[in-house]
Parts: sequence; C-alpha cells; structure tokens
Amino acid sequence: MSNLIRWQPMREMVTLRDAMDRLFDEAFTRPWGLTDGGRYGLGPSVDMFETENDVVIKASLPGMKAEEVEINVTGEMLTLKGETQEKTESREKAYHIREQRWGSFERSLPLPTSVVSDKAKAEFEDGILTITLPKAEEVKPKTITVKAK
Repeated sequence: MSNLIRWQPMREMVTLRDAMDRLFDEAFTRPWGLTDGGRYGLGPSVDMFETENDVVIKASLPGMKAEEVEINVTGEMLTLKGETQEKTESREKAYHIREQRWGSFERSLPLPTSVVSDKAKAEFEDGILTITLPKAEEVKPKTITVKAK
C-alpha cells in the first residue's frame, strides 16, 4: 500500500525561492573561479577566536613573505591586504588544471570586540600569519567580590 502525501503549495514555493536565492547568490556575489567550496579570489582563509585578554586572528598565506602583507585596524575592523606575483614559467605548457592564485587581495573582518591596536602583535611562520590584538580594558571581564554584612 502506498502512502499518500498531502500536497502543500507553500512548501513548493519555499523550495523555488531557495533555488532562486542560490542562483542570484552564485551569479552576482561570488567571484568567478570559485568552485567546490574553494576560496579563489576571496583572500586568505582566516580563523578568529577570543581568549580572556586577546582577539587572535590566524590567516593562511601560503607562498607569501611577511613584507608582502599589510595589516590595518580601523575602529572594530581588521583589513588584510597583500599581493603575490605570478611565477613566470614557460607559456608553452598545456595546463590541465591551474588553481594557484596570484594578484592582489584585500579582506576586511569585523572584530568581535574593542581592541587596543597600538599593542597589536603580528607573527609570520610557515605561511601562517598570527595577529594578536589585546582587548580594550573596558571590555575585559571584571570580578566583583561580594562582602557579607
């Protein structure tokens, strides 16, 4: 015996709406060359987390040198800029896949809290840029002791 499923036209409309949203998202907001969840054209992959006293950002910048990266903090926005040059090789090769990227990038990230940008530290090791931004004193948690009477 087969099960009957009640037809709900609104469910079909939501599915159509989702499909149209995906179509316009992919057509107009994603840069060309973005495939299979790759990050081509979007700048570096970034991890951002908070500790008790700091906001830490780790950016993956393979093949870059520390002097090729510019870091700016304006208000509660962190901006990473950089440029990689194409390694010139013989143009007579017949590439089957070419996914290495070059050119300039700029990526701005909103910071989750106020920071003291004057005391920021940046380290670059093995293609990973680590930026440590101390939190502003007014946003750090404060412990208040309760006294009994």
